[in-house]
Amino acid sequence: MSFRLYTYWRSSAAYRVRIALGLKGLAYESVPRHLLRDGGEQRRPDYLALNPQGFVPALEHDGTVITQSLAICEYLEERFPAPPLLPSVATERAAVRAMALAVACDIHPLNNLRVLQYLKADLGQDDAGVVRWAQHWISRGFDALEELIARHSRDGRHCFGDVVTLADVFLVPQVTNARRVQLDLAPWPRIVAITAHLESLPAFMAARPDAQPDAE
Repeated sequence: MSFRLYTYWRSSAAYRVRIALGLKGLAYESVPRHLLRDGGEQRRPDYLALNPQGFVPALEHDGTVITQSLAICEYLEERFPAPPLLPSVATERAAVRAMALAVACDIHPLNNLRVLQYLKADLGQDDAGVVRWAQHWISRGFDALEELIARHSRDGRHCFGDVVTLADVFLVPQVTNARRVQLDLAPWPRIVAITAHLESLPAFMAARPDAQPDAE
């Protein structure tokens, strides 16, 4: 059994998968694909043959390539169920998935690299305008997540209940993105408290961007 993770140190989607692999105790080979060098190594034919979308991450497991961070995390959950990242009750699983999807589908796509590049290069936005765009959409998403956490967290250290779930796996990389665009996190004290706790856990620490072999 072997895992190869095509990744980039600053990719928050790849960051999610690194966390999930760490939480499951699964070792993997890191295969960096630099998203900026030479027009983006993820656009090279050899990588597009693996992932036609040209995104990271992609996880290769025993000859099968899986793409999209949520699909990868769900695959790991199904194949390696311990420790679980989803609750055993269907309604609770739905709540956790909804929180993860709030990041993966509603917040992150509006502030990922290719969108910000398009705003600047094609729509003529200056650096300040690009930052305002990212801050706006992260703020809108965090407003909702803060309320969902208030409803579902039992200990103030996890997004749902009192154990790590996929909601936590997706939250921390998005907070890292928020810090990168210098968003003031004070309006979301629950998010701040949960992130502080999670970032102290070994799997989250090992997955952080500056700990990766390709970090710059």
